[in-house]
Amino acid sequence: MHVLSINIGQAQPLDPHNPSRTSGIFKIPVTDPVHISSTGVSGDVIVNTNNHGGVDQAVYVYGRPDYDAFERELGYTVPNGMFGENLTIAELESASFTIGDRLTIDDLVLEVTAPRTPCESLNARMHDNQFVKRFFAADRPGFYCRVITPGTIQCGDAVAYQPYHRTGIRVVDAHRIMRPGQTHSTDTIRQFLAEPIHIRLRTYLVAELARREATER
Repeated sequence: MHVLSINIGQAQPLDPHNPSRTSGIFKIPVTDPVHISSTGVSGDVIVNTNNHGGVDQAVYVYGRPDYDAFERELGYTVPNGMFGENLTIAELESASFTIGDRLTIDDLVLEVTAPRTPCESLNARMHDNQFVKRFFAADRPGFYCRVITPGTIQCGDAVAYQPYHRTGIRVVDAHRIMRPGQTHSTDTIRQFLAEPIHIRLRTYLVAELARREATER
């Protein structure tokens, strides 16, 4: 694997008719080396900080094979950065990864924390009000990472893979549990909470577990 593209976005309107509603999803590739710290990619703007960014979602990674699959489905080219990812990686298929897996790029060490949960911003980016549904159905979500060791990287850098130390939770299974309307067992919730998932998913699952336990009393 290697870095195909490092993508950075600035705040732009999601709808030209409503310039006050902006997003950082409109990312474009850059050619210079980029520093990545515990809070994210230098120069990249995160507008909706309630749902994006933070130390457990510092970097969003997407694989070129996943893009290739969407291109076959859509019938047109989808350029690197189109889905709002910070890093586009060659030979990476996101569904096959496990939460807790690590990627090393030069000095940078990333740890997988969760699949991407798409929102209306992706619909706007793709000019398709149904694209979020297609994205969920495709089971090619990409994944968020926390930064274990900060570093500076550039396009072409090799990406080394370090598997999680136990079976854990596959990214694709986490993606499926996060689909709207999806039901899941209490045992599954407890299993997820035993892994290094990101804080937003953990907060949701802790609340859901407490609700169920209160109902069972």
